[in-house]
Amino acid sequence: MPNGTGALTVGPDGALWFLDTQSGQIGRMTTTGHVAEYRLNTAGTLSDLTAGPDGALWFTEQDSSMIGRMTTGGQVTQFALPASGDTPVGITKGPDGALWFTEGTATIGAYRIGRMTTSGQVTAEFPLPNALSGTLSGISDIVTGPDGALWFLGTTGVGRVDVSGKVGEYILPTDLAEPRGLAVGPDGALWFAEAGANKVGRITTSGQITEYPLPNALLSGQGQSGVGGIVTGPDGALWFTADATNQIGRITTTGQFSAFPVTTSQSGLGPIVKGSDGALWFSENTAHQIARITP
Repeated sequence: MPNGTGALTVGPDGALWFLDTQSGQIGRMTTTGHVAEYRLNTAGTLSDLTAGPDGALWFTEQDSSMIGRMTTGGQVTQFALPASGDTPVGITKGPDGALWFTEGTATIGAYRIGRMTTSGQVTAEFPLPNALSGTLSGISDIVTGPDGALWFLGTTGVGRVDVSGKVGEYILPTDLAEPRGLAVGPDGALWFAEAGANKVGRITTSGQITEYPLPNALLSGQGQSGVGGIVTGPDGALWFTADATNQIGRITTTGQFSAFPVTTSQSGLGPIVKGSDGALWFSENTAHQIARITP
């Protein structure tokens, strides 16, 4: 089982696919628990993983300036980015049938949103404006929003870029919120966890932001939550991991919270996804497990 799951996604075959960041492998697990792992020929740090529009899995290799493609049979192809200093982080399937990814460079403040075709050609790299680069340093997660644009996270804010390259920025009300995870909600807004603020955030496609402070039930004795991954569940609520209290959290679109303890203590909770079986699946990095919860 994974030693450190950097990403978790549902593949085109209905299985769960994950990055085993410590061993440099990509793993596959069926909803019945059968696991297979595929070793990669890379020295780069594996960062993110998504199901592509071509029936394959796509992943980012942060340190080696590459984006990789893996078929469901385990065949790997790697594509180098134009500049050797590029560091791809988040990746997602775009509304135009291409792969879109976030990237930074070794130069502070030089951040871009890139586009790659399924043949591995980088057709665009949109630089963020100076103000946005400073605000959204450390850009990470990226998803296709309900408005057909790409939405992504930075250290203190949320960014938006349309397929023509027009970029917008939205600063979070809370300083050093450290947003993590990004999900399209059932209400047509985007939701994210705020690890630095112990909150769950919501942003509409017009840029209106609401923050929901976590209840004490989801905070540790030191006042930490460790919130990370977030996903829309089959019940129309948002579900997220809270590692500091070893719980799975749930928030309705009106801001009502619930908490569910994880059986394995200090399990090291990471990403969470909605599986093809209608359940929610999440990684337990410390316990080297992937677990399942039914809403």
